[in-house]
Amino acid sequence: MDKVRVGIIGVGYLGTQHARILSYLEEAELKGVVDVDFKKAVEIGNRHRVQYYQNYEDMLDEIDAAIVATPTSEHFSIAMKLLSKGKSVLVEKPITETVEQAEKLVAKANKSGTLLQVGHLERFNPAVEAVENVISEPKFIEAQRLGSFSARSLDIDVVLDLMIHDLDIILALIKDDVKTIRSSGIHVLSEKIDIANARLEFNSGCVATLTASRVHQGKVRKLRIFEPTSCYSIDYIDQEVKIFPLNGRQTDIKILKIEKEEPLKKELKNFFSCIGDGREGKVSGNEGLRALKLAYSVLQEAET
Repeated sequence: MDKVRVGIIGVGYLGTQHARILSYLEEAELKGVVDVDFKKAVEIGNRHRVQYYQNYEDMLDEIDAAIVATPTSEHFSIAMKLLSKGKSVLVEKPITETVEQAEKLVAKANKSGTLLQVGHLERFNPAVEAVENVISEPKFIEAQRLGSFSARSLDIDVVLDLMIHDLDIILALIKDDVKTIRSSGIHVLSEKIDIANARLEFNSGCVATLTASRVHQGKVRKLRIFEPTSCYSIDYIDQEVKIFPLNGRQTDIKILKIEKEEPLKKELKNFFSCIGDGREGKVSGNEGLRALKLAYSVLQEAET
Protein backbone atom coordinates (compact mmCIF):
# COMPACT_ATOMS: atom_id res chain seq x y z
CA MET A 1 0.00 0.00 0.00
CA ASP A 2 1.25 3.49 -0.84
CA LYS A 3 1.86 5.82 2.05
CA VAL A 4 -1.09 7.98 3.03
CA ARG A 5 -0.31 11.65 2.41
CA VAL A 6 -1.48 13.48 5.50
CA GLY A 7 -1.64 17.03 6.78
CA ILE A 8 -2.17 18.36 10.29
CA ILE A 9 -4.53 21.28 10.81
CA GLY A 10 -3.78 22.94 14.14
CA VAL A 11 -0.35 22.45 15.70
CA GLY A 12 -0.97 23.35 19.30
CA TYR A 13 -0.14 20.74 21.93
CA LEU A 14 -2.02 17.81 20.34
CA GLY A 15 -1.16 18.72 16.77
CA THR A 16 2.51 18.86 17.72
CA GLN A 17 2.29 15.35 19.17
CA HIS A 18 0.66 14.09 15.98
CA ALA A 19 3.47 15.65 13.95
CA ARG A 20 6.11 14.02 16.14
CA ILE A 21 4.68 10.55 15.56
CA LEU A 22 3.87 11.08 11.90
CA SER A 23 7.47 12.08 11.29
CA TYR A 24 8.52 8.43 11.67
CA LEU A 25 5.45 6.29 10.92
CA GLU A 26 5.98 4.05 7.91
CA GLU A 27 2.30 4.05 6.95
CA ALA A 28 2.06 7.79 6.25
CA GLU A 29 3.92 10.74 4.81
CA LEU A 30 3.51 14.06 6.59
CA LYS A 31 3.02 16.58 3.79
CA GLY A 32 2.30 19.76 5.70
CA VAL A 33 1.13 21.53 8.84
CA VAL A 34 -1.34 24.37 9.22
CA ASP A 35 -2.01 26.92 11.93
CA VAL A 36 -3.59 30.36 12.01
CA ASP A 37 -0.61 31.26 14.17
CA PHE A 38 1.77 31.24 11.22
CA LYS A 39 4.87 31.39 13.41
CA LYS A 40 3.77 28.14 15.03
CA ALA A 41 3.15 26.54 11.63
CA VAL A 42 6.61 27.63 10.46
CA GLU A 43 8.23 26.28 13.63
CA ILE A 44 6.63 22.82 13.42
CA GLY A 45 6.99 22.65 9.64
CA ASN A 46 10.70 23.39 9.83
CA ARG A 47 11.13 20.96 12.72
CA HIS A 48 9.85 18.11 10.55
CA ARG A 49 11.04 19.48 7.21
CA VAL A 50 7.58 19.76 5.67
CA GLN A 51 5.60 22.56 4.09
CA TYR A 52 3.72 24.96 6.38
CA TYR A 53 0.53 26.90 5.73
CA GLN A 54 -1.73 29.44 7.38
CA ASN A 55 -4.82 28.35 5.40
CA TYR A 56 -5.60 24.63 5.28
CA GLU A 57 -7.32 24.94 1.89
CA ASP A 58 -3.92 25.68 0.32
CA MET A 59 -2.83 22.16 1.32
CA LEU A 60 -5.79 20.13 0.02
CA ASP A 61 -4.25 19.10 -3.30
CA GLU A 62 -1.24 17.65 -1.50
CA ILE A 63 -3.01 15.30 0.94
CA ASP A 64 -5.23 12.22 1.12
CA ALA A 65 -6.14 12.64 4.79
CA ALA A 66 -6.02 15.22 7.55
CA ILE A 67 -5.75 15.42 11.33
CA VAL A 68 -8.00 18.19 12.69
CA ALA A 69 -6.53 19.37 16.00
CA THR A 70 -7.96 22.89 16.11
CA PRO A 71 -10.17 24.36 18.85
CA THR A 72 -13.50 22.51 19.03
CA SER A 73 -15.43 25.45 17.58
CA GLU A 74 -13.61 24.97 14.28
CA HIS A 75 -13.98 21.18 13.96
CA PHE A 76 -17.24 21.21 12.02
CA SER A 77 -16.42 23.67 9.24
CA ILE A 78 -12.96 22.22 8.60
CA ALA A 79 -13.98 18.55 8.75
CA MET A 80 -17.01 19.17 6.53
CA LYS A 81 -14.82 20.83 3.90
CA LEU A 82 -12.35 17.96 4.03
CA LEU A 83 -15.06 15.32 3.68
CA SER A 84 -16.57 17.26 0.78
CA LYS A 85 -13.20 17.06 -0.95
CA GLY A 86 -12.96 13.30 -0.38
CA LYS A 87 -10.28 13.51 2.32
CA SER A 88 -10.26 11.03 5.20
CA VAL A 89 -10.54 12.83 8.54
CA LEU A 90 -9.34 12.15 12.06
CA VAL A 91 -10.90 14.89 14.17
CA GLU A 92 -9.91 15.35 17.79
CA LYS A 93 -12.54 14.93 20.50
CA PRO A 94 -15.15 16.19 21.01
CA ILE A 95 -16.15 15.55 17.42
CA THR A 96 -17.86 18.96 17.10
CA GLU A 97 -19.17 21.82 19.19
CA THR A 98 -22.84 20.74 18.92
CA VAL A 99 -24.79 17.53 18.44
CA GLU A 100 -26.43 18.92 15.30
CA GLN A 101 -23.03 19.57 13.74
CA ALA A 102 -21.87 16.04 14.60
CA GLU A 103 -24.98 14.54 13.02
CA LYS A 104 -24.30 16.47 9.81
CA LEU A 105 -20.66 15.35 9.75
CA VAL A 106 -21.59 11.69 10.25
CA ALA A 107 -24.27 11.94 7.54
CA LYS A 108 -21.75 13.51 5.14
CA ALA A 109 -19.16 10.80 5.80
CA ASN A 110 -21.75 8.05 5.33
CA LYS A 111 -23.06 9.57 2.10
CA SER A 112 -19.60 10.10 0.59
CA GLY A 113 -18.13 6.84 1.87
CA THR A 114 -15.22 8.78 3.36
CA LEU A 115 -13.55 7.73 6.61
CA LEU A 116 -14.41 9.86 9.63
CA GLN A 117 -12.66 8.89 12.86
CA VAL A 118 -12.76 10.67 16.23
CA GLY A 119 -9.72 11.11 18.48
CA HIS A 120 -10.94 9.43 21.64
CA LEU A 121 -7.38 8.55 22.51
CA GLU A 122 -8.02 6.42 25.61
CA ARG A 123 -9.78 3.76 23.53
CA PHE A 124 -6.29 2.89 22.27
CA ASN A 125 -4.75 2.73 25.73
CA PRO A 126 -3.31 -0.82 26.06
CA ALA A 127 -4.84 -1.12 29.54
CA VAL A 128 -8.33 -0.41 28.17
CA GLU A 129 -7.79 -2.75 25.23
CA ALA A 130 -6.74 -5.48 27.68
CA VAL A 131 -10.17 -5.54 29.35
CA GLU A 132 -12.57 -4.61 26.55
CA ASN A 133 -13.12 -8.25 25.57
CA VAL A 134 -12.93 -9.55 29.15
CA ILE A 135 -15.69 -7.51 30.81
CA SER A 136 -18.95 -9.44 30.56
CA GLU A 137 -21.25 -8.50 33.46
CA PRO A 138 -20.42 -5.03 34.80
CA LYS A 139 -22.46 -3.96 37.82
CA PHE A 140 -20.71 -0.79 38.96
CA ILE A 141 -18.13 1.48 37.32
CA GLU A 142 -16.13 4.29 38.90
CA ALA A 143 -14.08 6.72 36.80
CA GLN A 144 -11.74 9.48 37.96
CA ARG A 145 -10.10 11.90 35.53
CA LEU A 146 -8.37 14.73 37.38
CA GLY A 147 -5.78 17.21 36.21
CA SER A 148 -4.20 20.53 37.05
CA PHE A 149 -5.38 23.79 35.52
CA SER A 150 -4.26 24.59 32.00
CA ALA A 151 -5.16 27.32 29.54
CA ARG A 152 -5.85 24.65 26.91
CA SER A 153 -9.45 23.71 26.05
CA LEU A 154 -11.04 26.48 28.09
CA ASP A 155 -13.51 26.98 25.23
CA ILE A 156 -15.38 23.91 26.50
CA ASP A 157 -16.59 22.57 29.86
CA VAL A 158 -14.65 19.88 31.71
CA VAL A 159 -17.34 17.37 30.69
CA LEU A 160 -16.48 17.87 27.02
CA ASP A 161 -12.78 18.30 27.74
CA LEU A 162 -12.05 15.39 30.10
CA MET A 163 -15.11 13.40 31.18
CA ILE A 164 -16.07 12.61 27.59
CA HIS A 165 -13.11 10.19 27.43
CA ASP A 166 -14.62 8.02 30.17
CA LEU A 167 -18.16 8.42 28.83
CA ASP A 168 -16.93 7.05 25.51
CA ILE A 169 -15.08 4.14 27.14
CA ILE A 170 -18.05 3.22 29.34
CA LEU A 171 -20.39 3.25 26.34
CA ALA A 172 -17.98 0.96 24.49
CA LEU A 173 -17.75 -1.45 27.42
CA ILE A 174 -21.39 -1.50 28.50
CA LYS A 175 -23.02 -1.55 25.04
CA ASP A 176 -26.31 -0.47 26.62
CA ASP A 177 -28.51 2.62 26.77
CA VAL A 178 -28.47 5.06 29.67
CA LYS A 179 -31.76 5.18 31.59
CA THR A 180 -31.16 8.00 34.09
CA ILE A 181 -28.54 10.71 34.63
CA ARG A 182 -27.75 12.70 37.75
CA SER A 183 -24.94 15.23 37.55
CA SER A 184 -23.57 18.42 39.06
CA GLY A 185 -20.79 20.83 38.24
CA ILE A 186 -19.14 24.01 39.45
CA HIS A 187 -17.09 26.88 38.02
CA VAL A 188 -13.75 27.43 39.72
CA LEU A 189 -11.17 29.18 37.55
CA SER A 190 -13.01 29.65 34.26
CA GLU A 191 -16.41 30.65 32.94
CA LYS A 192 -17.08 27.00 32.12
CA ILE A 193 -17.68 24.07 34.48
CA ASP A 194 -14.28 23.01 35.86
CA ILE A 195 -15.34 20.18 38.18
CA ALA A 196 -18.16 17.75 37.36
CA ASN A 197 -19.64 14.60 38.80
CA ALA A 198 -22.12 12.29 37.08
CA ARG A 199 -24.09 9.19 37.98
CA LEU A 200 -25.40 7.09 35.10
CA GLU A 201 -27.81 4.19 35.41
CA PHE A 202 -28.12 1.86 32.44
CA ASN A 203 -31.11 -0.23 31.39
CA SER A 204 -29.21 -3.33 32.53
CA GLY A 205 -29.01 -1.91 36.06
CA CYS A 206 -25.29 -1.14 35.87
CA VAL A 207 -24.39 2.13 37.56
CA ALA A 208 -21.43 4.34 36.63
CA THR A 209 -20.11 7.30 38.60
CA LEU A 210 -17.67 9.71 36.98
CA THR A 211 -15.65 12.59 38.37
CA ALA A 212 -13.71 15.03 36.21
CA SER A 213 -11.68 18.03 37.35
CA ARG A 214 -9.19 20.34 35.71
CA VAL A 215 -8.31 22.16 38.93
CA HIS A 216 -6.80 19.20 40.79
CA GLN A 217 -3.29 19.04 42.23
CA GLY A 218 -1.64 16.34 40.20
CA LYS A 219 -2.93 13.97 37.55
CA VAL A 220 -5.24 10.99 38.11
CA ARG A 221 -6.62 8.73 35.37
CA LYS A 222 -8.31 5.66 36.84
CA LEU A 223 -11.24 3.37 36.13
CA ARG A 224 -12.67 0.59 38.30
CA ILE A 225 -15.16 -1.95 37.00
CA PHE A 226 -17.00 -4.24 39.39
CA GLU A 227 -18.44 -7.56 38.22
CA PRO A 228 -20.14 -10.15 40.47
CA THR A 229 -16.87 -11.88 41.40
CA SER A 230 -14.09 -9.46 40.46
CA CYS A 231 -13.02 -5.83 40.35
CA TYR A 232 -10.88 -4.57 37.47
CA SER A 233 -8.72 -1.59 38.44
CA ILE A 234 -7.33 0.28 35.43
CA ASP A 235 -4.62 2.92 35.62
CA TYR A 236 -4.53 4.78 32.32
CA ILE A 237 -1.24 6.55 33.06
CA ASP A 238 0.74 3.47 34.12
CA GLN A 239 -1.14 1.29 31.59
CA GLU A 240 -1.78 -1.25 34.32
CA VAL A 241 -4.73 -3.56 35.09
CA LYS A 242 -5.16 -5.28 38.44
CA ILE A 243 -7.93 -7.83 39.02
CA PHE A 244 -9.14 -8.08 42.61
CA PRO A 245 -11.28 -11.06 43.67
CA LEU A 246 -14.35 -10.08 45.65
CA ASN A 247 -14.05 -13.08 47.97
CA GLY A 248 -11.62 -11.23 50.23
CA ARG A 249 -8.59 -13.34 49.32
CA GLN A 250 -5.97 -10.70 48.57
CA THR A 251 -3.43 -13.36 47.59
CA ASP A 252 -5.45 -13.97 44.44
CA ILE A 253 -4.85 -10.49 43.01
CA LYS A 254 -3.76 -10.69 39.38
CA ILE A 255 -1.88 -8.17 37.26
CA LEU A 256 -2.53 -8.47 33.55
CA LYS A 257 0.48 -8.64 31.30
CA ILE A 258 0.28 -5.61 29.03
CA GLU A 259 2.56 -4.56 26.21
CA LYS A 260 2.83 -0.83 26.79
CA GLU A 261 2.64 1.49 23.80
CA GLU A 262 1.81 5.12 23.14
CA PRO A 263 -1.98 5.34 22.55
CA LEU A 264 -1.63 8.18 20.03
CA LYS A 265 0.66 6.04 17.88
CA LYS A 266 -1.84 3.17 18.00
CA GLU A 267 -4.65 5.56 17.09
CA LEU A 268 -2.80 6.89 14.05
CA LYS A 269 -1.81 3.42 12.86
CA ASN A 270 -5.45 2.35 13.12
CA PHE A 271 -6.56 5.41 11.15
CA PHE A 272 -4.16 4.74 8.30
CA SER A 273 -4.83 1.01 8.16
CA CYS A 274 -8.57 1.71 7.94
CA ILE A 275 -7.95 4.10 5.05
CA GLY A 276 -5.98 1.38 3.26
CA ASP A 277 -8.54 -1.36 3.97
CA GLY A 278 -11.61 0.79 3.35
CA ARG A 279 -13.11 -0.07 6.74
CA GLU A 280 -14.56 1.92 9.63
CA GLY A 281 -12.18 3.26 12.24
CA LYS A 282 -12.11 1.94 15.80
CA VAL A 283 -13.77 5.15 17.06
CA SER A 284 -16.20 5.99 14.28
CA GLY A 285 -18.04 9.23 13.71
CA ASN A 286 -21.16 7.55 15.08
CA GLU A 287 -19.35 6.67 18.31
CA GLY A 288 -18.04 10.20 18.61
CA LEU A 289 -21.60 11.47 18.13
CA ARG A 290 -22.95 9.09 20.78
CA ALA A 291 -20.34 10.22 23.32
CA LEU A 292 -21.10 13.86 22.54
CA LYS A 293 -24.85 13.33 23.03
CA LEU A 294 -24.26 11.73 26.42
CA ALA A 295 -21.83 14.48 27.43
CA TYR A 296 -24.42 17.15 26.64
CA SER A 297 -27.05 15.23 28.59
CA VAL A 298 -24.66 15.25 31.58
CA LEU A 299 -24.04 18.98 31.11
CA GLN A 300 -27.74 19.78 30.81
CA GLU A 301 -28.49 17.95 34.03
CA ALA A 302 -25.59 19.68 35.80
CA GLU A 303 -26.75 23.12 34.71
CA THR A 304 -30.30 22.56 35.93
